[in-house]
Amino acid sequence: MAGYRIGIDVGGTNTDAVILDDRLAVVASVKRPTTRDTGDGVADAIDAVLAASGVDPALVSHAMLGTTHCTNAIVERRGLGRVGILRLGAPATTAVPPLEGWPDDLRRAIGDHAYLLSGGFEVDGRLLAPIDEHSVRDACDRMRGEVDAVAVVGVFSPIDESQEERVAAIVADELSVPVSRSARIGSLGLLERENATVLNAALMQTLTQMARGFVAALRARGIPATPYFGQNDGTLMQLEYALEFPVLTIGCGPTNSIRGAAHLSGATDALVVDIGGTTTDIGVLVDGFPRQSAHAVEIGGIRTNFRMPDVLSVGLGGGTIIRPHGDGVTVGPDSVGYRLPQESLAFGGATLTATDIALAFGGAEIAGLAGPTVDPEQGSAAWTAMRAILEDSIDRMKPNAAPVPVILVGGGGIIAPSELDGVSSLIRPDHFGAANAVGAALGEVAGQIEKIYRADPSDRRASRADAAAEATERARLAGADPETIEVVAVEELPVAYSDGTAVLIRARAVGRLAA
Repeated sequence: MAGYRIGIDVGGTNTDAVILDDRLAVVASVKRPTTRDTGDGVADAIDAVLAASGVDPALVSHAMLGTTHCTNAIVERRGLGRVGILRLGAPATTAVPPLEGWPDDLRRAIGDHAYLLSGGFEVDGRLLAPIDEHSVRDACDRMRGEVDAVAVVGVFSPIDESQEERVAAIVADELSVPVSRSARIGSLGLLERENATVLNAALMQTLTQMARGFVAALRARGIPATPYFGQNDGTLMQLEYALEFPVLTIGCGPTNSIRGAAHLSGATDALVVDIGGTTTDIGVLVDGFPRQSAHAVEIGGIRTNFRMPDVLSVGLGGGTIIRPHGDGVTVGPDSVGYRLPQESLAFGGATLTATDIALAFGGAEIAGLAGPTVDPEQGSAAWTAMRAILEDSIDRMKPNAAPVPVILVGGGGIIAPSELDGVSSLIRPDHFGAANAVGAALGEVAGQIEKIYRADPSDRRASRADAAAEATERARLAGADPETIEVVAVEELPVAYSDGTAVLIRARAVGRLAA
């Protein structure tokens, strides 16, 4: 594909940017501190990588952004939109209301417009109750002017989406706000799917504001690139698709690192250890893509069931604070984060960090900096503790007891020892500090579908073909070139409590970026 690509990843400490050429080789990579207003940091990183590469902005055809913006909005309870919730499940689901178990501060941020309305299906597809369109319109009247988006959730809607589709149409007719439908986001479990759908609706406004800043930064610099966002499975989605499904960006930070590590190292199966300024994220690379979690995932204290990467995060990074404690030390989990260049000892500050320990005891080097003076006993204890945290975390993610190859990436990678127990080889590829931005720029686009089908077990070919076709269409909507889309996986799973004719089919299609 002709033209250059810019990949940007916004982390809690640094914003990384790279430019790739048409052969996907790294032309230049830069690292800039993340700013309080993340848009400023993104703009600074774009300016820096353009200057470092000498590339004409007019020749940049695609721009990709991986961001923790949505994750931070949930965790910090800021910037979230107000959500109206329409659950189609009365009278069967009144015992557990929407937002049950949510932290009080997050419930307040979402608002108090939750309605249990008639509707839903049985697990075998039979009608549980019809929808009451008058009640739907009455709920819309109550929400008018008080919500920024609406979440529509039907009992067993992945089996039959018709009620959700009709209610979404009514809401669109009554209110000028976006609608999030649960059958397009989560799997069977009602509460987890409802939680994911509500979070998706709450993040629509959040990502829209981020996207406007990103596009404005590109256009102000004369970059005509098509904008894309990273999603949870390590692939991309174009801007319009991302704005409909912002919840799919939540896990893109770790997956970008895993994809970037695979590209830079040439490995297809390994553990990827991404050490940032605040945390270390460990993921599993399988056939060149991140392994997806098989379990429900908690985000900001909320249990959800949409697809997320299988990643272990621990509180160890370059800015992790080291404190004396008795005869030893404590290592984090708090961090100076993006203030590392101002607060750590090596940079003239007063806070002892993991970077200081690596410079003084681990043989690490940063151009222009000398190792700070650290008490020998405390420094030795801290270096031993840091190594133990990494080794224990790697052991927890290994598929078995045998040593495994590890690809080390991330700007905080200097705090890792050159050897680790249980690791067969430790790979530090070129540009390892910007692997997350490289992963964001690689440019494959995916579509995925999870749907319940009812068919005779002896002949499910039509169901598999339908799921494959829908996954292909989703990949096209996400921005893939239709000529390049391939169905890479079709999986059948039995459905509990059914009569044997129901099956859950997951299909995934992947294609290259549209020109």
